[in-house]
Formats: sequence, structure tokens, C-alpha cells
Amino acid sequence: MGKKTTPFSSGSPFPRVVVILAALPLAACAVGPNFQKPDPPPVSGYTAGPLSVTSGTTNVAGGEAQGFVTSRDIPGEWWTLFHSEALNTLVEYSLKNNPNIKAAQAALRVAQENVLVQKGAFFPSVGASFSASRSQTSEALSPVPNANDFLFNLYTPQVFVSYVPDVFGLNRRSVEALEAQAEQQRYALAATHITLSANVVAAAIQEASLRAQIDATNQLIKLNTDMVEVLRTQFSKGYASGLDLAAQEAQLAQVSATLPPLLKQLAQQRDLLAALSGGFLSADFAEWYSTQRFELSSLQLPQELPVSLPSELVEQRPDVRQAEENLHAASAQIGVAVANRLPSFTIFANAGTAALAVSQMFAPGVGFWTLGQSVLVPVFQGGALMHKERAAEAAYVEAAEQYRAAVLTAFQNVADTLNALEQDADALKAAAAAEVAARTTLDLAKRQWRAGYSNYLALLNAEQAYQQALINLVQAQASRYSDTAALFVALGGGWWSRTDIAKD
Repeated sequence: MGKKTTPFSSGSPFPRVVVILAALPLAACAVGPNFQKPDPPPVSGYTAGPLSVTSGTTNVAGGEAQGFVTSRDIPGEWWTLFHSEALNTLVEYSLKNNPNIKAAQAALRVAQENVLVQKGAFFPSVGASFSASRSQTSEALSPVPNANDFLFNLYTPQVFVSYVPDVFGLNRRSVEALEAQAEQQRYALAATHITLSANVVAAAIQEASLRAQIDATNQLIKLNTDMVEVLRTQFSKGYASGLDLAAQEAQLAQVSATLPPLLKQLAQQRDLLAALSGGFLSADFAEWYSTQRFELSSLQLPQELPVSLPSELVEQRPDVRQAEENLHAASAQIGVAVANRLPSFTIFANAGTAALAVSQMFAPGVGFWTLGQSVLVPVFQGGALMHKERAAEAAYVEAAEQYRAAVLTAFQNVADTLNALEQDADALKAAAAAEVAARTTLDLAKRQWRAGYSNYLALLNAEQAYQQALINLVQAQASRYSDTAALFVALGGGWWSRTDIAKD
């Protein structure tokens, strides 16, 4: 007689089966289309005309001329170009503490773990079990064990192995789709970084603008208050009419009424910055922020602005890359749908022992094993699989159009910002000239009115014109800072240069 073996001895075929299953190569091909990365748009610029240096305005904060440098890389910390330590601190603090950043990081980890889950299907599935029972059979029947006992114990340890060869690439396409989704989440994290940093910078600039408007309004209130006092004195002496005094008091009231809304907006900006930083205005954020004041004069306008090539923009914009990975996932899902219509194969094996005593579990002659394979062929499912494939193809077309829309939006954003920067420079120049002219006109109107050469209506009109010119100047200054920040965001925000965004 030949040598008896247990399922776990060197003579058993079971270990060799496990090794063979684990070493089975993947099929040479996977059904469905292979993803092709879209080509960049065949354009060489963003605007109809060439880029030129913007106009400059002297003796005004934010009045520097700006030039555009083609192909210069976007720095990952682009906000540092404004040369504000308070702004740098606030942005970096926000990137570390904002809950949206932490949520995006967790979503990325979820997607990456899902990829690893699906990759587990490339390997055999191995399980083990152990059962112990005590049984008694009817004496009217034949005894179950060879020992002819009607009352016996049974100990059964065994191992199960199954393997599904990826013959038509079903699992490979599934992994491909999940990997694309994980990349989507990585670009979503990059987009969250850019959006947060842009929102913090925009909020800080808006605060600076509001402070400048408040200062201008207080200046106008003082000017009008002084005029009211002058008119009251002249009225008491009979040199001014009650109508003139009432008109000036109304002017003072109108200017004063513009101050509370500005103070409310400033308080709301402080609340917004606290929320963006992930802190509370009444707690950890308050102590630091109470010592900080964002002023337009404390911000330096970047004078050399990088402009990426159009072919680089589609690689830099996170929203475009998200749309590209969505297209990639849709392409892989077509392969999944096709593979689901084809046969699937399963190879399985199990081995173990069955003994009446624990000491006999690995004795010769008590082992058993099974090897087998099965084929599942979808024959008829009411057309469901065919329509799933057609749905996947339609989803790919949808994703392709969404990608195209994302590219068009990206180019529109850059073009809009470049045009805005040029117009902002001209608007600031005009606003500065208007403010100087209005201030000169007001000074002349005051002197002429006091000398009796003009009526009070001319002075009142000059005051109103100066008030509007002063506010317009502040808003024009803020627009230059805001649209400069918007250009960095439109070009992708330099996320690829940051080490705190996960990369494969």
C-alpha cells in the first residue's frame, strides 16, 4: 500500500493547488476601451490680443504696474507674494485646521482603501474553520463512524480556497475605475486647498477694503461735522440761512448712516475669517486676530504675474483633472459592463480532517479534500446586462462633455481675470484722478463759499462728489488685489508644489 497522507502533509496535493492558484497569471487582455488621455486644446493664448503691462498709478496703494511672465510656475504659497506676515500666518493656520480640508483628506483615504479592497480579488480567497460536535445516532440505523459507535465526538478542521481568474479583465477594469475615483479625490483635496486659501485671501482683502472705507467715511463725517459747526455759527450771526444749515445737517446724517453698515460688514468679515481658520472668534482665534489689522497699505501688489501655457492649464486646474479622472472611470466602467456579459470562472478547493478524537485529527487516513471548477454563463437576464453596457457608454459620453465644459470654464476664468486685471489698473488710475479732482474742487468750493463768490448748493455738490470719489478709490484699490489673487487661483493655485497634498 502507498503511504497515507493528511491534507497538510508534504504528499498532499492541496498545498500545491494553493501555490498554483496564487501564481496563476492574469489574462493577456481586458475587454472594453483603453482610456486615452484627452489632448489639450489647440490654442496658444487666453485672450484675443497679446498680454501687455498694465498701467500704473503713483502714490496710491495697489497702484503698481503689473507685467505677465509666460510659462513661469505658480508657487504653492502664492499668497506670500502679497508680503503680509499676518496673511501668511492666517492662510497656513486655516489649511491645517479647517474642517473641510480634514474631510477631503479623509475622503481621499476612503477612496485609496477602496482600491486596495478591490485589488484583493486578484488573489485566492482562503478561509479556515474548525468544528467540534458530540452526536448520537439512532440504533435503528447503521452507526456513522467506522468504530460502529452510536455515540461519538467529531472534530473537523478544514481550509477553503477559491480563486476567480480575471479572464476578461472584470477585476482589472473595476480596479481601474476605483483608482480613477481615488485620483478624483486627490484633485478634490487640491481644489479644497485652493478654494480655502483663496477665500481667506479674499476675506482679508475685503477686510482691508472695509477698514479703508470706514476710515474714509469717518473722514467725511468729520468734514461734514466741521461744516455744520461753521454754518451754525454763521446762522446765529445771520450770515447763513436756515435752509443751508438744514441741508448740511442732512448731508451729515446721510454720511453718518453709511458707517453702521460698514461696521457690520467688518464684523462679519472677522466672523468669516474665524470660520475659515477652523477656530472660534471667542476662543483660540480671538487672541491672535485681535492684534491683527489687514490694511490695503500693508499689502504689496505682485508686479510680475505668472501665466501658464494653455497646454499646462489643463494639467494644473484641479477641476479639469477631476473631470478627466471622471472620464477615465467612465471608460473603465464600460469594460466592467462588457465583462459582466461574458462567462466567469471559479476554481475552488477545500481540505481538512475528520477525527473522533483531538489526538487523531492529523493522523493518517482521516483527511479529505476536494478540487473543482465552475463556470457561470449569463444566458438570459431580460436584457439587463446589455442595457447596463449601453448606460455605461452613455455615461462616458456624458463625462466627455463634462470634461469639455470644465476646460472651457477654466479658460474662461483665466481670460476673465486677465481682462479684469487690465481694466482694474485703468479703473484705479481713473479713480485716483477723480479723487484728486474732487478734493481740489471741494477745497475751491469751500473758499469761494466763504468768500461769498458761490452759493451753498455748489459746496454741497462738491462734498457729495468727493465722498463718492473717495469710496470709489478704495474699492478700485481692493479690486486690484482681489483680481490678482483670482489669477493665481484660475491658473491652478500651485497645488502641485505643496507637500501637504498627497501624491502617488
